[in-house]
Amino acid sequence: MEYLTTLKTLHILATVLLLLGALGLAAWTWRARRQGDGEAYTKLLRRPLVFVWLLMGLCLVSMPFTGWWLVHLVGWPLGQTWVLASSILYSVGALAAWWLLVRLNRLRKAEPVGLRLTLALALFSGVCFLSIAGLMGAKPV
Repeated sequence: MEYLTTLKTLHILATVLLLLGALGLAAWTWRARRQGDGEAYTKLLRRPLVFVWLLMGLCLVSMPFTGWWLVHLVGWPLGQTWVLASSILYSVGALAAWWLLVRLNRLRKAEPVGLRLTLALALFSGVCFLSIAGLMGAKPV
């Protein structure tokens, strides 16, 4: 049983770190823009913020594996609605996060990129991952 508790703790920790990292980057960017920093978007992918992006990426990659492992250990069928919904939301949210990173990299290189779509991608992926956290917490059967 302690193996299950350890795995559950790692899965929850990855979720919390992912959401806190995204919230921290969003707050940093919002504060920098409010202070009039025109290069706030270009600084998002520089050191020391790259550590946050790498930590978020590690969490993003580990969550499907630890989630599947948890479902397997507990014995839930993979066909439950909340497990399928979480998988679909994860796939869509991860693609949106990847597209967001590509757009932020284009901003870093000073290529013209629409900021509305970039903000929409950030909000969409954030809502997807918050919804997954809600589904994990509620576990409706």
